[in-house]
Amino acid sequence: PPWQYEGFDAYGVAGKCDIIDHLLSGNLDYSSPTLREVVYKDPMCGSCDVAGKRDLDFELQLMLEALRVRMVEKGNGPMPEHLPVTENIEKTGNRFGRKQSERSNWLPKDIKPSIKASVLYFVGCRASLNDTKISQSTVRVLAAADVPFMLMENEPCCGHFIYITGQLTKAKKIATETLKLIRQTEAKTVVFSCAECYKSIKVDYPKMLGLATEELGFEVKHITELADVWIKEGRLNLANPIDLKLTYHDPCNLGRLSEPWQPWQGLRKQWGIFDPPRTLRRGFNGVYEPPRNILRAIRGVTLVEMIRHHENAWCDGNDAGVNEAFPEFAAWTARERLREASLTGAEAIISCCPGCKGAFLNASQN
Repeated sequence: PPWQYEGFDAYGVAGKCDIIDHLLSGNLDYSSPTLREVVYKDPMCGSCDVAGKRDLDFELQLMLEALRVRMVEKGNGPMPEHLPVTENIEKTGNRFGRKQSERSNWLPKDIKPSIKASVLYFVGCRASLNDTKISQSTVRVLAAADVPFMLMENEPCCGHFIYITGQLTKAKKIATETLKLIRQTEAKTVVFSCAECYKSIKVDYPKMLGLATEELGFEVKHITELADVWIKEGRLNLANPIDLKLTYHDPCNLGRLSEPWQPWQGLRKQWGIFDPPRTLRRGFNGVYEPPRNILRAIRGVTLVEMIRHHENAWCDGNDAGVNEAFPEFAAWTARERLREASLTGAEAIISCCPGCKGAFLNASQN
């Protein structure tokens, strides 16, 4: 998106690779205000990583993440607009600066979580404080499937915003503390309704802490992954027909960026040959089909695809601090996706990310 919006090579991944090369060789200064804008005017959606790996065998997404970390280390990051959100997370445990006591106000009175269960629902900041219909719907799905679940007593922010804006030291602290709290619950499965929380704990926590996803000590599942299985097993019955033509938007953090993390250290030899061998994360194995299967299971629904979908989906532009620092660019990116959705003839656009939902609502209203 930033390359198409700005039209300059510096905002595309090839230009950023050149920038990284010149920074490492000392030909560019980390203190440049223009450099900071180029680095942070990017939703970090992973589309360049997926596209680049059709022809290349190096990690474009990791390079861009590392560049943000280096910008923070050099004192030229994050953006000033990112600091209030960071401060909120550090002081109150959520991105909105709300009281921790408010985090459980969303829970419906007729839903009773278990004190101890094998399933833990990690609610997230947005679903617990901002868009509570998401959390309420999630626990009703769990209850309808007759799945006992528990909640964390003092659930913290997952720290996604802090990590993706390059504040690695702070993000590592959050990851270490949050992972400890989750493990103390002894949950076997942790369920998410937020794509950002899902990707943070499944991918970024292991990445920061030197683990593989499978070494977390619990399964990481998005609610759509479980609901898809329960519908097929007959545990969930979608009884009410909905006569609508729908299109589905793949969230970056649930799709191409959500493949399990496997640490690797070794030598890249010639193109495509690594010692020891490794498998590149190409974005193919994200959570793509479960949400679509659920929509297809609803009587009356016609599901149509946008031109770009699955690992090639266009980002909505809301993530990675873009909405805070560059709201006009974020809104343009979301409008581009809505325009693409309208070309399908769909009556509604569906997604599995509270951030994406907010981006589309904001873009459509403005």
